Amino acid sequence: MVSRHGDKAREVLLDAAEELFASHGIDAVSNRKITEHAGTANHSAIKYHFGSREDLLQAMLQRALDDMRSCRNRLPSLAGGPEASLREVVTVRTLPWIYSFDALPRPSWRAQFLYQARLHPGLPAIVGDSLRNEVLSVAGPGRARKEFEGIPEVVVRSRALILGPMFLGLCAQYERTVNEGKQQGNWESLGYFLVDSMVGMLAAPSTAAADFMGFGED
Repeated sequence: MVSRHGDKAREVLLDAAEELFASHGIDAVSNRKITEHAGTANHSAIKYHFGSREDLLQAMLQRALDDMRSCRNRLPSLAGGPEASLREVVTVRTLPWIYSFDALPRPSWRAQFLYQARLHPGLPAIVGDSLRNEVLSVAGPGRARKEFEGIPEVVVRSRALILGPMFLGLCAQYERTVNEGKQQGNWESLGYFLVDSMVGMLAAPSTAAADFMGFGED
């Protein structure tokens, strides 16, 4: 009973933090505001349940990852692997996120929070890094190599860096319209639109000089 009560309290704090961070930005929200929004008079609740603020943020990211992986495990038709095409790779990395956003209670704040979190120091870009790394894994020799034929490697790498912010930005925007009851279509249609757009961008012919590319990489 105590454990279930503790788990519930953690979830309430995670939900409150997700909403406030999504709406106001991570640095603009204090721990006190989170506990008050969660409806608890214990202003030390975050320290008690999570330890530190960074631990809270890590728990929020882990919850998002767990929800996405649960959706991915229910989609056996999505095939990946070293022989996958570019479209298959992009699809298997994006649709589970789309379905995890769609499965949240309304209103939801997950995509908006992740969009805020992508630039927070010390937090891994769990969406952007995954998309970039998987795309780059098929940029070398293999079945998808023909899709990048004639495109300099530095262009492919630089385009891959754009995927995460573009994906999360559009998901965050769509999530806001869903919350407001102004959305058109549904999450799945957005997902396939994004897959088409990202594949098209990655495999588009390169006509610009590549000497300015490689931004954002060490």
